[in-house]
Amino acid sequence: MSELAIGDSAPVFDLEGDGNGRIALDSLKGKPVVVYFYPKDNTPGCTKEAIAFSELIEEFQKLGVTIVGLSPDSAKKHDNFIAKHNLAVRLAADTDKEAAEAYGVWVEKSMYGKKYMGVERSTFLVDADGKIAQIWRKVKVPGHAEAVLEAARAL
Repeated sequence: MSELAIGDSAPVFDLEGDGNGRIALDSLKGKPVVVYFYPKDNTPGCTKEAIAFSELIEEFQKLGVTIVGLSPDSAKKHDNFIAKHNLAVRLAADTDKEAAEAYGVWVEKSMYGKKYMGVERSTFLVDADGKIAQIWRKVKVPGHAEAVLEAARAL
């Protein structure tokens, strides 16, 4: 499968979400969506990223932008993560990693010489027509939410 590029249709997903709901990309069509993939709830980088997006939620909402975070964690873990850190973003449980694979972010990683499969922290800005407007791969958390907000303002 080739890597997603700007202008491609964003792969659709329909996943169990936080709060016993479902989050489907198709249901969000007609407005821009930030789809961000992160490895795991309650880890330092993932927590900082979710808090950063949450702190800017009002700015994104003014632009009509929905933010959805996806990780392989369960919806119950997402609920606990949201409650613990008072998060304002929606979180979807990609437990079977189908969305991560469709977006090309389920990759081989290496830590301390051991290879394993995991989520590469990545963000996709999807426009109102369901097309990918911007892609950030191998995201570094500091300043990232602000960079995504700036890109959303340009839509």
